Amino acid sequence: MKKTSSGADKQATCVEKEESCEHAVEHGESLEAVQSSGRQAGSALPGSQCPPQLRLTDGPLGASPAVMETMGADALPLTVNSSEKRDVVCIFGTGDFGKSLGFKMLQCGYAVVFGSRNPQVSSLLPRGAEVLSYSEGASKSDIIILAVHREHYNCLAELADHLNGKILVDVSNNRKINQYPESNAEYLAQLVPGAHVVKAFNTISAWALQSGTLDASRQVFVCGDESKAKQRVMDIARTLGLTPLDQGSLVAAKEIENYPLKLFPMWRLPFYMASVLCVFFFVYCAIREVIYPYVNGKTDTTFRLAVSIPNRVFPVTALTLLALVYLPGVLAAILQLYRGTKYRRFPNWLDHWMLCRKQLGLVALGFAFLHAVYTLVIPIRYYVRWRLRNATITQALANKDSPFSTSAAWLSDSYLALGILGFFLFLLLGITSLPSVSNMVNWREFRFVQSKLGYLTLVLCTAHTLVYGGKRFLSPGILRWSLPSAYILALIIPCTVLVMKFILILPCIDKTLTHIRQGWERNSQPSKSALNGKPDI
Repeated sequence: MKKTSSGADKQATCVEKEESCEHAVEHGESLEAVQSSGRQAGSALPGSQCPPQLRLTDGPLGASPAVMETMGADALPLTVNSSEKRDVVCIFGTGDFGKSLGFKMLQCGYAVVFGSRNPQVSSLLPRGAEVLSYSEGASKSDIIILAVHREHYNCLAELADHLNGKILVDVSNNRKINQYPESNAEYLAQLVPGAHVVKAFNTISAWALQSGTLDASRQVFVCGDESKAKQRVMDIARTLGLTPLDQGSLVAAKEIENYPLKLFPMWRLPFYMASVLCVFFFVYCAIREVIYPYVNGKTDTTFRLAVSIPNRVFPVTALTLLALVYLPGVLAAILQLYRGTKYRRFPNWLDHWMLCRKQLGLVALGFAFLHAVYTLVIPIRYYVRWRLRNATITQALANKDSPFSTSAAWLSDSYLALGILGFFLFLLLGITSLPSVSNMVNWREFRFVQSKLGYLTLVLCTAHTLVYGGKRFLSPGILRWSLPSAYILALIIPCTVLVMKFILILPCIDKTLTHIRQGWERNSQPSKSALNGKPDI
């Protein structure tokens, strides 16, 4: 079972592992290490370890009405987590999200008051909750959660006197990124300057609250200008079984509001790379194996487009993507050697590339898995069975047999063994990149698997491809319109990465690189200490 810690615990853990994380980012030797050191990108929000769930499709504050109806107006709290008397919390808005949040708070022992424009017609509310007008609800509590859309914030200006000194929790989201010049929370603070505005709960869906947050993210990003107000909201989040993460002042609200609207932000670059590689290799193989035979011999081999060509595209794409996982780390090391310091930021393209290495590795694993599945179905293909049947009949009629070749047997078995071992280590890398597994190992164990075994995986997969070519590797007979086989092109990047990595681990170069990563600078000038006049070390 995955452990859940408080925001303070997570921050303490990050501080303890900061140097190790930075070291891994600069080495570029793991599929997931960059995610644990997201400070390279300067983002205020966490990485992809636990992405917040988007709300359901009924709107920014919506959930399924059918699910809400199952709660009913007479729904009772299932459990009360504590006998301690909780605060009275007022929720403005009786929509799906407001009702789900109120129901969860009643379960946890809070007294809940709903504020509504039409309290007489409000229905499907949890039993035990009181429904009042906005002004009456505001007078009942000093914590008010606004579960309404930004378009309805104007009515709050009329309640400014009732809201002075209150804590206003903005849970709203927009329909698109940067929809307004300022965040909803900052706009709310301008409308009600006497209140303490806190941004929270916008990354939690109504479904997560209804299902006990077992199937969704527990993280709640919290920001605000008043520390005591933030602390009270964070206490509520902990009581609800959520994990609050303090993101600083209200300036961070815009980024927090944009976060749920981003669709796989860390997966876009890996998907683009994989798509480009797949299209390129598919067209390349189609030219060699479909178009070329038809032009030269009028032979129809279009059936290869279904299995044969994809089974060539998937492995070469997987191998290229695996090499691209470790290439940015090698480039970062070369850049640090050239600059002679680690205190200069990497280019934005390299920084983003390094942050996406885990996703690149997982996409590569997906293509490797497809290659394994396609390979298993080769014996049952009609084309393969037809060739075997014809070869057997031809040999029987000619009363001849093919001599056994020990070298061919060695190549075949070596090719299969390298592929099986490489795929096994590939799976191991993918499993250890999962948060539930990586949280159970220490940093040295994680780095050993993702770095040392990662490069071993790249070596085995590269050797698997080299042995597959065998004696045909540089044979002119495999050329089609002077185009070599696709697996030859797929070896370019992996071999380049392995050669550069081998050069970097040479003692004369590795020693200098280690000094740089420990803080040494080539052109640094020692400064005179103001206390004793001696150079600072």
